[in-house]
Amino acid sequence: MTVRLNPYLNFRDSARGAMEFYHSIFGGTLDLSTYAEMPMFDDPAEGNKIMHAMLTGDNDIVLMGADVPNSMEISANSSVSLSGDDETVLRGWWDALSDGATIGEPLTKAPWGDTFGMLTDKFGVPWMVNIAGTPGEGQA
Repeated sequence: MTVRLNPYLNFRDSARGAMEFYHSIFGGTLDLSTYAEMPMFDDPAEGNKIMHAMLTGDNDIVLMGADVPNSMEISANSSVSLSGDDETVLRGWWDALSDGATIGEPLTKAPWGDTFGMLTDKFGVPWMVNIAGTPGEGQA
């Protein structure tokens, strides 16, 4: 049996582009379903929007997302956090997510000894990246 906790991102008309962007970064498999493919949905104006997307990426990354219909209020996304000790992978993800992003905190050495940065990507999703430092580093 498997249990997983993963983010489910909200978009307004940009889920396909966002999820394809994340797929190019995280690899793996991307499954997309449109509203038109669902029999209970009958608004042709929103038929091509993404009702459900699931990215099962490399390194156990799982992201889900959808276009919120125009008739519904969209809620803000919380930050998505990427962390670990594989500096090459995490820096690569940071660099890719930085394309068109607003950098809130550059990816730099943090007071706690790790390397940390924050950005909001070009789709409006906030990300935090934390690369574990050497144990004992940054501690007094």
